[in-house]
Amino acid sequence: MEPMRRMAISELAAEHLRTGLRSGRWGGTLPGVARLAQDLDVSRHTVRTALRQLEVEGVITGRGLGRSRGITAVGANIVTQRPLRVAILRHNARLADTNPQASAVLTEIVHSLEAAGHTVFSFNKSQIELRHVVGRIAREMAKTPADAWVIIAGSRPLLEWCANQKTPCLALYGRTGGLPLARTGPDKVPAYRAATRRLMELGHRRIVNIARAARRLPVPGIAERAFLEEMAAHGVVTGDYNLPDWEETPEGFSDLLERLFLHSPPTALIVDEAARYIAAAEFLARRGIKVPEQVSLVSTDDDPSLAWCHPPIAHMRWDPKPVIRRVVRWVDAVRKGKADRGIINFPAEFITGGSIGPVWKG
Repeated sequence: MEPMRRMAISELAAEHLRTGLRSGRWGGTLPGVARLAQDLDVSRHTVRTALRQLEVEGVITGRGLGRSRGITAVGANIVTQRPLRVAILRHNARLADTNPQASAVLTEIVHSLEAAGHTVFSFNKSQIELRHVVGRIAREMAKTPADAWVIIAGSRPLLEWCANQKTPCLALYGRTGGLPLARTGPDKVPAYRAATRRLMELGHRRIVNIARAARRLPVPGIAERAFLEEMAAHGVVTGDYNLPDWEETPEGFSDLLERLFLHSPPTALIVDEAARYIAAAEFLARRGIKVPEQVSLVSTDDDPSLAWCHPPIAHMRWDPKPVIRRVVRWVDAVRKGKADRGIINFPAEFITGGSIGPVWKG
């Protein structure tokens, strides 16, 4: 067996410099010899020897006496191949329970990023657990070392904060209109318009859209505005009744339904996320209210659990594969040092089903 060869200090210094390149520590040039010697706690002679080694490898190139060395295409390739630490900030810690479709999409995103060599982890608290307080979320994010963040269904104030941070962020769902922030997800505006038009054609006027606070506040999102605009186009005066406020808890959802059906019960409900659709259907069943004879129901998601319903549920459908690819490509752009703030959404469509029917005349 050959004896182990001890690495010279200059070789160790060269390896430290390669590690710095892989981590993206420097941009197009390296710091000067004096600064590197201080950072590595070695002599300037050792740094010069290490730099010459990297020049021989073609990783860096000299620019003349007294000038910083530039990073070559080979060196840049080292940077662009470095894996990233990608943090996921969930909206709800119980995502698998409340929105299995979104949970399945997130699982595929994580697997795809890990297959590309990245380290992916979920932040230990959700936006709901932090009560949507941007200051609290910002402090927690600042404590978490990450090269990139994926924000799931973030509120508008949170996304405004993210747009001004040094660490790149991508909004998976959420309202980013007008913000310099990357975003992807389904474009549900056409589906909302189609669903509302169909309900209006069936004679419905008391239509209620039950959406999360992030979709309503501080002003309605574009899909919710499309819903209200479509109703107004048919001569319906809209207000808080059509897009109500409610506490985002199971108890708050139940209280909302109790209020809605107390005096002027809606003839149609558009319900955000499958878990709440099921809760709404259970509420109606317990009160002997028939679907769709007395109340029409529309789910805004194409959840696998709803596929077991017969007749099929009226819902909004979108293909998750382009969304998954978009997230992976965005992370790759971050790894390469490119600023990708594109908003790329993919159209959803309304699928009519047996859960909607003509307005009840009873």
